[in-house]
Amino acid sequence: MNRQAQAVVMMFFGGAILKASLTDVYLRYVKEGLRPFLIVAGALLLAAAVMTLYHEFRPPRDGAAGDDGHGHAHHEPRVGWLLILPAVGLLLIAPPALGSYAAGQAGTVLAAAPADSEFAPLPPGDPVPLSLMDYASRAVFDEGRSLTGRTLRLTGFVTAGPDGRPMLARMVLACCAADGRPIKVGLAGGVSVDAPVDTWVQVVGTYSSRVEKDPVNKADVPYFEVTSWQKTTAPRQTYE
Repeated sequence: MNRQAQAVVMMFFGGAILKASLTDVYLRYVKEGLRPFLIVAGALLLAAAVMTLYHEFRPPRDGAAGDDGHGHAHHEPRVGWLLILPAVGLLLIAPPALGSYAAGQAGTVLAAAPADSEFAPLPPGDPVPLSLMDYASRAVFDEGRSLTGRTLRLTGFVTAGPDGRPMLARMVLACCAADGRPIKVGLAGGVSVDAPVDTWVQVVGTYSSRVEKDPVNKADVPYFEVTSWQKTTAPRQTYE
């Protein structure tokens, strides 16, 4: 692979990064706050590719780099062209965000109490929308005191529990999808959430005192008493 080919690969990578970061596709891979860094990285790759091509196609000079003095240019191994495949894949087919498969392979992130164990009262009005992390933390570490007597609404995707029954989950990122881990909430009550895995749903109900252990990492998994549910579209930011 010569420098011209290397520049083309860089151009594909820069274009793929810019395409992802200028739309919501980047949210499938990293946290929202990293968007400016992705835009800068993509722009720098494109600039480097353009400068490389300019250097390669300008009129040659005697003793130019890449010629051994006998009219033979040196080339890098052609296997380098394989580097272009991930960029082309991102441009043409963007992989989906982490879902039920990833949730089933990892233990819930609710492994330790937060440093600040004081939970503020919930806002007025029912049902109260809560993130899965907020509900799970209040249910386990506050023993549901701030949840009791309130009607709550949770949003997540359906994943299969260890007993095959549906659970609600969201993936939590520290930085990017590579470190994504799930927050899981079991679904109890007389209303069954009958939806395929990876279906996004909103469930309305109340606090349940039931807590079980995640078989993957033995962390606590709280349950939620479902009174009604409905399918919904995936939010713009699928990760918590």
